Amino acid sequence: MTRRRIPAYRCYKPKNLGLVVLDGKQHYLGKYGTPESIAEYNRLVQEWLTRASTAPSTTPPGDQASTTIDDASSPLVNEIIVAFLKHAKAHYVRPDGSPTGEFENLRSAIKPLRQLYGYAPAASIGPLALRAVRDRMIRDGLSRSTINSRINRIRRMFRWAASLELIPGSVIPPLETVPGLQRGRSGVREAAGIHPVPVEAVEAALPFMPKPVAAMVRLQLLTGCRTGEVLIMRGADLTEGDPVWSYRPSSHKNSWRGRERVIVLGPQAQAVVREFLKEDASRYLFSPRDAVAELHAARDSRRRTKRTPSEQRERRPGVGSRHAVHYDRRSYRQAICRACDRAFPHPTLSTIRPGRLTDDQRVELKDWRARHRWSPLQLRHTAATRIRSRFGLEAAQIVLGHAKADVTQVYAERDLIKAQSVMAEIG
Repeated sequence: MTRRRIPAYRCYKPKNLGLVVLDGKQHYLGKYGTPESIAEYNRLVQEWLTRASTAPSTTPPGDQASTTIDDASSPLVNEIIVAFLKHAKAHYVRPDGSPTGEFENLRSAIKPLRQLYGYAPAASIGPLALRAVRDRMIRDGLSRSTINSRINRIRRMFRWAASLELIPGSVIPPLETVPGLQRGRSGVREAAGIHPVPVEAVEAALPFMPKPVAAMVRLQLLTGCRTGEVLIMRGADLTEGDPVWSYRPSSHKNSWRGRERVIVLGPQAQAVVREFLKEDASRYLFSPRDAVAELHAARDSRRRTKRTPSEQRERRPGVGSRHAVHYDRRSYRQAICRACDRAFPHPTLSTIRPGRLTDDQRVELKDWRARHRWSPLQLRHTAATRIRSRFGLEAAQIVLGHAKADVTQVYAERDLIKAQSVMAEIG
């Protein structure tokens, strides 16, 4: 996409109107400084940039919608967004009623649409508008796969609105004409992908993690379970057997499809779980509350001076009660990242206070930490690769809970050692 200087949002003082000049033509945007005026400015500028990067259009700007649609009677895009998110919050939920990750994905996908076209009639959104939203995502630096998935979520919202007759059904087919970005042909960056984390890197970071986090990391590495499955493990979901145990999560990725998920725990995984079993089987095994309470208890045991009366008054009962009953994805990943930073400190910059770092040093430190951090999802990839290497693709598919083997191919890296040994003999 050719970079162009973006015209400024200006004020037409005689009438206090927002103004933008595009290709020598003045566009009045409504009362200066209002959200509607700024949204109209964003819309016009983004469409102007999009038209400049695509083939010339014979349709005048602002007349992209079909003439058979009554835009005046159509609800605004913002109204459709509010209604759809209300539906999504009730639809994409776990058995306990909490929203799934798809709800946040939808909010992120819809954000640029709201910024550009929030005050436009929903029936006026056509292919050019969808391309403008996509170009905004490209300018924001998102990867090709992320952009394609977010555009599909926007289409899903409009299909939902058409199914309730909030907008005419004729709006949908033109939106389907916008193709997805293709690999190597769109000039958009590709996602780096997720690869297995070396076991040595995991072992180096384990000593710097809280006990519950270290236990969850070990379980993922041993069983290949998903992050969401290990976070909600409870004693009530475990069935002890000999020689293995079975764990049936109360909710999992495919529970809405009616599929059962059974995770088998071997002797090593059982040893990890036993330490966290509670008398109340309905409680979560890995809880931030327990970790904080244990931390305070350890500090109290090391205390050499007597606590003052004021400290005793300020001490609140139930240490850790303000924390969540179980870790979520963000807190789990954050604990792992902090452990990685401590396990792999920068040779010179880690000891400098953040406020004293120069801009170049901040960039260098950020790059260093990005290279030495790993995520919970990489543990699943590591487990899949190890299982496939020893027992084959079918075994990895069963353990990971995939319905199709081609999904397992994504998680399990090909065993290059076998290829190297073969080619060493015949190549």
